Amino acid sequence: MQKLRSLTFAVVFYAWSVFVSLVILTPLLIAPRSWTAATFGLWSRGIRFLLKVIAGIEVEVRGREFMPTTAALVAPKHQSMFDVFSQFSLLPDACFVTKKELLMIPFFGWFAMKATMISVDRAGHSTALRKLVRDAKDRFKIPRQLVIFPEGTRGDPGAPGDYKPGIAALYRELELPVYPMATNAGVHWSRKGFNLTPGVIVFEYLEPIPPGLKRGEFMRTLEERIEAATEKLLAADPAYRPPVTAPAA
Repeated sequence: MQKLRSLTFAVVFYAWSVFVSLVILTPLLIAPRSWTAATFGLWSRGIRFLLKVIAGIEVEVRGREFMPTTAALVAPKHQSMFDVFSQFSLLPDACFVTKKELLMIPFFGWFAMKATMISVDRAGHSTALRKLVRDAKDRFKIPRQLVIFPEGTRGDPGAPGDYKPGIAALYRELELPVYPMATNAGVHWSRKGFNLTPGVIVFEYLEPIPPGLKRGEFMRTLEERIEAATEKLLAADPAYRPPVTAPAA
């Protein structure tokens, strides 16, 4: 039954996305950027509605008092595609850091560029970091929320995080607070494909980390806050199944 619901959701998800892309976003390529951003929010709210009515998945937002409304860095735990989609309907004006290959995808790449998302060449190392900082400063000419996943890629729920240096470079150079975010999204929308499990996806915004910390202290604080809050969400989720570890030899 759940496989059927997952398949149905996938079909309707793509239909909704194609409709928004062709009917709304494509004409807006010649309109102001803010119109594209507002349409991303509409698209995201539509996905949340489809999750509820088709897959039996609710979305709960916690820590609303910590949600940024002006210029800030947002650092979410990354477990699912939905971690990205959801933020368009939660934050006032989200700007994402994404890998440059995604900009080559027809329609998606056009809309991402129109929305002035930031692309990163993961193989670029120090050059890529300098470009990331330069682009971020440009985007903050208006008060936006720059979303960067500290781990860089999606991980299974319960798997230890591998935090990358990009967030530390932005934190140092931009001198802005960083808003960590915990989630259990991967339990209900798997990191690969459309394997959906009914329940409640929680996005929990955490107390912001103020600017000015040393690099090592900042990275430790960020990882500790995200991982501790995520572990609590997973432990309280009836649908969560801890990863099976191989016995020691």
